[in-house]
Amino acid sequence: MSSAVSHRLLPPGVPGMPASTWRLRSDAWEYLRFAIKGIAAGGGDITADEEIFRSLGALETLELYWAGFGQRYVRLVHELLLDGEIEQALDLIGRVVYRLRRSSVPDDRRDDPTDDAERAERANDVDPRPRFEVLLIDETTPADRDQLRAELLRMRSADDAFIYEYVVVPSADDAIAAVLTNPNILACVVRPGFSDRTKQPLSRDLTETIALAHEQGGNTTSVPRSIPASVRRVVHLADTLTALRPELDVYLMAGAHIEDLAGTLSRRFRRVFRREDQLELHLSLLRRTSHLYDTPFFDALRDHARRPVGVFHALPVARGGSVVTSKWISDLADFYGLNLLLAETSATSGGLDSLLSPVATLKKAQSLAARAFGARQTFFVTNGTSTANKVVHQAVTSPGDVVLVDRNCHKSHHHAMMLTGARPAYLDAYPLNDYAFYGAVPLARVKQVLLDYRAQGRLDEVRMITLTNCTFDGIVYDPYRVMAECLAIKPDLIFLWDEAWFAFASFHPVTRRRTAMAAARRLEERLRTPSHAAEYREQQARLTDPVTGDRAPDEVWLTERLVPAPDARVRVYATQSTHKTLTALRQGSMIHVHDQDWHRDAEEPFHEAYMTHTSTSPNYQILASLDLGRRQVELEGFDLVQRQLDLATNLAQAVARHPLLRRNFRVLTAHDLIPAQYRETSRPMPLRDGLSSMWKAWATDELVVDPSRITIEITRTGVDGDTFKHEYLMDRYGIQVNKTSRNTVLFMTNIGTSRSAIAYLIEVLVKLAARFERERAERDEDVPVVDAGALPTLPDFSEFAPDYAAGAGMPDGDMRAAFFDGQQRGRVEHVSPTELRARLARGEAPVSAGFVTPYPPGFPVLVPGQVISPEVVEFMAALDTREIHGYDEARGYRVMK
Repeated sequence: MSSAVSHRLLPPGVPGMPASTWRLRSDAWEYLRFAIKGIAAGGGDITADEEIFRSLGALETLELYWAGFGQRYVRLVHELLLDGEIEQALDLIGRVVYRLRRSSVPDDRRDDPTDDAERAERANDVDPRPRFEVLLIDETTPADRDQLRAELLRMRSADDAFIYEYVVVPSADDAIAAVLTNPNILACVVRPGFSDRTKQPLSRDLTETIALAHEQGGNTTSVPRSIPASVRRVVHLADTLTALRPELDVYLMAGAHIEDLAGTLSRRFRRVFRREDQLELHLSLLRRTSHLYDTPFFDALRDHARRPVGVFHALPVARGGSVVTSKWISDLADFYGLNLLLAETSATSGGLDSLLSPVATLKKAQSLAARAFGARQTFFVTNGTSTANKVVHQAVTSPGDVVLVDRNCHKSHHHAMMLTGARPAYLDAYPLNDYAFYGAVPLARVKQVLLDYRAQGRLDEVRMITLTNCTFDGIVYDPYRVMAECLAIKPDLIFLWDEAWFAFASFHPVTRRRTAMAAARRLEERLRTPSHAAEYREQQARLTDPVTGDRAPDEVWLTERLVPAPDARVRVYATQSTHKTLTALRQGSMIHVHDQDWHRDAEEPFHEAYMTHTSTSPNYQILASLDLGRRQVELEGFDLVQRQLDLATNLAQAVARHPLLRRNFRVLTAHDLIPAQYRETSRPMPLRDGLSSMWKAWATDELVVDPSRITIEITRTGVDGDTFKHEYLMDRYGIQVNKTSRNTVLFMTNIGTSRSAIAYLIEVLVKLAARFERERAERDEDVPVVDAGALPTLPDFSEFAPDYAAGAGMPDGDMRAAFFDGQQRGRVEHVSPTELRARLARGEAPVSAGFVTPYPPGFPVLVPGQVISPEVVEFMAALDTREIHGYDEARGYRVMK
């Protein structure tokens, strides 16, 4: 552990991962305490242990970016050790360890301190109030920092709801390093006296990441020319920090002409202060944090639960009325707790608000969620993303509209088009036949379908594109590029991004760029710029014959990276299963909207669709959990997502490095999951090389892999995925996983995953690997390899039957008509697989009368009106899944007569 801890931030040029700094720091302090105690107890020579001093060297760099102790504290520990003052050094180290563990009283605490500053610091250690950190960027002396800390202690009040401490850094580079490595920072105070470059011995990875951050942020083109260059560099830094972490508030503390600065820079800075206005800054920091902490609906529900009321409405369980006096079901209250029952109500008074027509606490809670996720509007959904998808489909499409849809999307999209009467044009993802699941839809395929509709004169019928980002197996699109290039072909397209598994991505600097809302905002800003207009005109000159006015051939449109017209409309919707990747109760979901034509074209039909699909009796506990989940990610989302990604990487590294594990398991990488033509970067798992490597991949590649998902191939175990999941992981060791294929198991980390959980999983995998090897040795067998021919070939969508197809070779069909035809008993028959094969052999084209959805893979293999192809039948025959919706094993397939 110690070598992994100590090398990363010491000499320049050594690779490392800033995202792991949370662990690096705590492990280094823990190691120091453990190692020094051991040496002291054994009477050894501490100065001979190089690892101790390497860890101290790493901590001296790290502590610049964290509040509470600092570089001088590390140097003091170093000096004490060199002077042989072991007990004093251990006391100082113990205080840090227990602060990091959030413990209140160190177990080896000495006599009560007599120094006032020491007493204040001890009191600070045990203060139970939530604490955060504020980054101050300025060249300062140690005396300046001491004075700043003393002023902060004087301004604190017992009435303050929160405690904060300053992290003081001297340069712009150090400011970026701090916000990338310290998730406790919630605000930044910029003073113009900072320098540009750092003097710290940073790792190569962190240095490269800082350079990438400078390139991404800091657009000063909108700053008035009258603003001096010295202020422009301040603006550049403010924009860079905000681009990295939008939840941060940035304040400017300047000297002269602050009135002029406040008028021109208000978009970048929440407020501008003079240096002497420390109290106003202090109050602003606390006030802003209280706004992030605010949970209006949860607070109203909690107040309602505490209020004595008389219940005279439907809902016997409200206030526990039908439970607490019962002789037979009182265990309901024992199990769930009385608060659950006290909070149950069907009333929308007393601040509780109505989900169908919110005007108070729910409306505010949804507005706060929109702020957190970067949306223009956000709507809470209490019956899952399946309903959220149906709401959006109904709101923006009409019967006869064509919707381009990933064939492998969640079944709710297929059902939504059946309900709305929109005509699906299915987009085939590339198959991963070696692992029995699909990848994603290549952008070239989407563009080709749009160009086909344009060639047929039907482009005006195409209303919306919906894609799943990220897929269940972790393949992530570049929404910005997809939307920009599609809008270049049809400038009024609507986009629905199903982000059921990607809600967490909004809270990390790298993953955020591939969320629908962040991409929509970037695209809208880009379309407004003069440089974009010039780029558009230049490309159009290439794509259009100047003499005839004819468009260039489709091949040119497919190979060029298309530029949308400056007047293209940005109309983007995202649905998220908040409960799947963030803190919320089951079925808690959100719809995020960034639609430039919202008020003109979408608001009224959206509310009608929302009313259609939303219960008049929504679960208030689910709504309260969405409110609280939003609070959590605004205050600590960056921290939680950093840990999630880091722990997943630890799991992948453990499988790759452990000799027993790598003989039996293999982690699938981008090289396995994404064909080379959709990748510009060459590294198989970029985050393992460092955050800068991941940043580059996510900035350039058409498709990337979400590093929080680890797909492990288990072919060499000789056990299929379903058996491995149920009989080994779940039944023997209580490890739960969402998905398997014939020869893979998907392990998903989330913001609740702990280091202990990862350690337990690794321990279990080692035990299973040893078991498989022992059993093979007893049978005197070689390492088993599953026959590739045993894995079912994944079928593409065949076509709609002539009665429902658009004709002229176009892919869309009338699935709604087919669905209702399939509900008429006289028009449907059941056909066994054997008979179906016989009909196909005779050249017939049987037509599915309904949806057939095996789990896995979890999407409809057949939809109403689809021609049943031989590939589909063979695929279904090869599946060994336990659950298939729409297929009766005794009677066979439902087929149109």
